[in-house]
Amino acid sequence: MTETKPKPARYLVLADELRSAVLRGDFGAKNPFPTESVLCKHYKVSRFTVREALRKLTQEGLIKRRRGSGTVVQPASARGGTLHQPLSNVGEILQYAHGTSISFEQLERQEVDPDIAEKTGMNPTGEWFVFQGVRRAEGRQRPIALTFAWVHPDLADAVARFEDGSPTLFGQIEKYAKRTVTRVTQDIQAVKATSAVAEALGLDDEAPVLLILRCYFDADDQLFEISVNYHPGERFTYSMHIEVD
Repeated sequence: MTETKPKPARYLVLADELRSAVLRGDFGAKNPFPTESVLCKHYKVSRFTVREALRKLTQEGLIKRRRGSGTVVQPASARGGTLHQPLSNVGEILQYAHGTSISFEQLERQEVDPDIAEKTGMNPTGEWFVFQGVRRAEGRQRPIALTFAWVHPDLADAVARFEDGSPTLFGQIEKYAKRTVTRVTQDIQAVKATSAVAEALGLDDEAPVLLILRCYFDADDQLFEISVNYHPGERFTYSMHIEVD
């Protein structure tokens, strides 16, 4: 019997459409961001749906809402210097993991690093399960990434069944906790390597690295995993293909 995958909530669908429009640069001085009333009429949804969608974009740092003056799109400089790339499916991540291996070490449970928590815009609370691992490509001695991952405290039963050698943690969460990944956000930022990151990757202190932050959400739009990957600048290329009609 084939399971029917639940459809995402309407406000998530709307948020995805508006997010894509913002990232395409559809809104500007000559084409300001639509009002709530315009969005309700255009998309044939309730004001609650619109407000929830806008709340998500606000949390992601893409827009800013001002009482009395409407909604404005945040410039890239106001988004912490990150490239925000929503992922429509996990295929891109699985493709990235293909041909690589990683062995995760479980650390002591702790709160999500404050700097990382702020970047997520989700305000995760409590002591999460923490994992650390170095990813390597087949046939290459130098590591390609240092990964830290935080798994939600509610997933203790699944964490206890994690198997070493799995290419992704979210895959094991889907397997043992039956939580399907329905949405992933990805932020890319150039930063300086800390001493710990530099040592793990064989770099000089403060060498440039790419920080890739991913947040994984389930069918109820609950955040259940946060991963942070540090890539040496010269060992990582982000490729995106855009088709123009």
